Amino acid sequence: MTIDVEIFGKNMNITDRVEGYVSKKASRLDRYLNGIEDARVDLAYVKSARNASDRHVAQITVRGKKFILRSEERSDDIFVAFDRALDKMQRQISRYKGKHYRGRGDGKSLGDVATEELEIEEEPEEEPVIARRKRFIILPMDEMEAIEQMRLLGHDDFFIFYNAASNAINVLYKRRDGTYGLIEPVLG
Repeated sequence: MTIDVEIFGKNMNITDRVEGYVSKKASRLDRYLNGIEDARVDLAYVKSARNASDRHVAQITVRGKKFILRSEERSDDIFVAFDRALDKMQRQISRYKGKHYRGRGDGKSLGDVATEELEIEEEPEEEPVIARRKRFIILPMDEMEAIEQMRLLGHDDFFIFYNAASNAINVLYKRRDGTYGLIEPVLG
């Protein structure tokens, strides 16, 4: 069974050759993971890219009942960018399957592991260490666009965005009752 693939282009025309190539290869993703409901491929031409070899962008998003996987690659050729994104997606699928299906892999039950952890002596607390720093580009958007982006990216906990209405960085988060909350920081 092959899946339907939605193909979207931004700042470029999707030719029949590109569409056929992308849909043929992307429709085979369900061979690697059962339960894929839909796949979306976004192809874009970024004229203002810093490096000429990064002008063509291919992004693949795969959705299922309990997962969303996304990969993105850039290249000077749209076919190369798509192939690299597809390879990255296959690696993500295998990593997801490994975490989802294999479990801990040590053969111990959760109860055994919990009792072992209780027996371990507590060590003195060390200072917290920042293990990773992440930078990303924030585009101005309104609150409804932020909710849509949060859903599209699969961020279930929170989403940081630049609120165009208030000209400030805001944090959007999903509440337990299914509604959304908005944090608007103010300097004190």
